[in-house]
Amino acid sequence: MVRTNPTDRFLDSTRGRIVDLLRRKSHTVDELAAELGVTDNAVRLHLGMLERDGIVRSKGVRRDGAVGKPATVYDIEPSAEPMFSKAYLPFLSALLASLGEKLSVREHKAMMRDVGRRLASGAESDVTALNDRAELASRVLNELGGLTSVERGPNGKTILVRGCGCPLSAAVNEREEVCTAVTTMLSEMTGAEVRESCDRSGERPCCCFELS
Repeated sequence: MVRTNPTDRFLDSTRGRIVDLLRRKSHTVDELAAELGVTDNAVRLHLGMLERDGIVRSKGVRRDGAVGKPATVYDIEPSAEPMFSKAYLPFLSALLASLGEKLSVREHKAMMRDVGRRLASGAESDVTALNDRAELASRVLNELGGLTSVERGPNGKTILVRGCGCPLSAAVNEREEVCTAVTTMLSEMTGAEVRESCDRSGERPCCCFELS
């Protein structure tokens, strides 16, 4: 079965075609309108939305000798370029497979713990209550692409960070030791003892971490 990539659908749209042209070289509004066969106003509307979303930027003006105002030149925001890459998941899967062949389970988990500490290093906070620290950790996971929430454990003494799906599902499907990285990250961020009880039985792994 051929899987449809959401990025492919975007690139087939007018806005996506603007992005494709700007990834190749800088353009003015008039140049984009001529390439696409649409009006200047339509191009400006799309550019405004793409600028708002941090995908394109204006990088100066160009005067071609014609009378009137110089034309604004647009190109791709460099920080947005990775979102168009399809290399990350295949590369990550190949890397994890290679590590799995060369490292023992113990060594692999040790490496994942180091990864978790690195992920947590940029998320310092001065909140002290465990529930607030759990909320912060949940927000960080959501920024990474998760869909997590914080709730009280069944006994009322622990806190659960529970997710619908997993931001690292492709990696977890390859090597379940990857969950060790998230466990360590949560422990570093919350200062709590963290026990992982994720559900990896289905096609979409679901996160669950118990903090005490």
